Amino acid sequence: MTGFRARELSSTISRALSQLPVVIVTGPRQAGKSTLLKEDPAFRGRAYLSLDDYATLEAARRDPQALLAGDDPLTIDEAQRCPELLLEIKRSVDRRRVPGRFLLSGSASFSLLRRVTETLAGRAVYLALHPFSRRERSGLIEERPFLLRFFDEPGVPRAVRVSPVTDEQILNGGMPPVALHQVTDRHWWFLGYEQTYLERDVRDLSRIADMIPYRNFLRLSALRTGRILNQSELARDAKVSNSTASRYLSLLEASFIVSRVPPFLRNRSSRVIKSPKLYVVDSGIACHMAGIEDSLSDDTLRGALHETYVAQNLGAIVGAHRPRMDLCFWHVQGRHEVDFVLSHGRESVAIEVKASSRFEERDLSGLRAFRAMTRGVRALVLAYNGAEAVSLGDGVYAIPMGLLLA
Repeated sequence: MTGFRARELSSTISRALSQLPVVIVTGPRQAGKSTLLKEDPAFRGRAYLSLDDYATLEAARRDPQALLAGDDPLTIDEAQRCPELLLEIKRSVDRRRVPGRFLLSGSASFSLLRRVTETLAGRAVYLALHPFSRRERSGLIEERPFLLRFFDEPGVPRAVRVSPVTDEQILNGGMPPVALHQVTDRHWWFLGYEQTYLERDVRDLSRIADMIPYRNFLRLSALRTGRILNQSELARDAKVSNSTASRYLSLLEASFIVSRVPPFLRNRSSRVIKSPKLYVVDSGIACHMAGIEDSLSDDTLRGALHETYVAQNLGAIVGAHRPRMDLCFWHVQGRHEVDFVLSHGRESVAIEVKASSRFEERDLSGLRAFRAMTRGVRALVLAYNGAEAVSLGDGVYAIPMGLLLA
């Protein structure tokens, strides 16, 4: 059994608790929220309740005021299961506003659940715990992320060589039981995850009667990871109405199964795509749902799955260290594209992902077009799957994925 692994979000949660009365940690089922809140030394001194426990859930429904009695800091896991408790938390905070009073967690986005949308407005901050990042899996999170050091001062370290991102790492993804090798066969774990969480949680949220169209929609969404979302096309292929497709996408996003990355629009081009990109939140789940089991070598989704792996790692790093930094993409219809744009204020860094260990000049065309059309570009990055970081001159860098995410 693998012991507790520190998570980068822990220090951010602690800072938020020092300022606000309610901090809500959201994220996918099995991403490690309960383990973090119970085992991290920063939170061990808090009283802990889990609404996954039936008796505790019933007590919360029958007498939420009694459950919250007292002034000790309280952690409540899966708090979205009891909206009545959230209303009582609101009343408690309004009576006595004390920083760090409540630390809540949930596997469904509070902001998208009925009757809860405005309950904690102005009283809480939401922080997302992503699947394990490459940094967390290695256990090396004490050093400042390379990505943020590079954003602040673009450049490459001397004589650095890193290990490439392997197919096995992408197939495993970042869900703790698989990423930390707590299970011997990831196929069975992902199958169980699909049956118990991807289907059950959505059924609980929306009372979907016929699961077959939803399952088809989920698999078709996985096959589109890393692509610009065309909802009408997705609805047509899934044989559901456009309104049903919109509802399913909202449910998948609320359950942290998929995420939508918005377009970067701050430039002079009038043909910039305004639809979001769709990503499955974990590359291992994406591979499972797309029917990819043992190898990416000849698969048409190889590039998209590398991009998905980078997206989940970028999200984890930015969310933990720079919550106000925007993660976007850029695409000029029929001409140029850039996979990711990190922006903060008026400055940005553009990142193009390439699954290969080699690159050519043409791989830089989208990056160069982005700079020609955008102000405040600090650097252009080709994130390739090699081992050496190279400056290509004029603010353009080829950086190994393994280093960019280190």
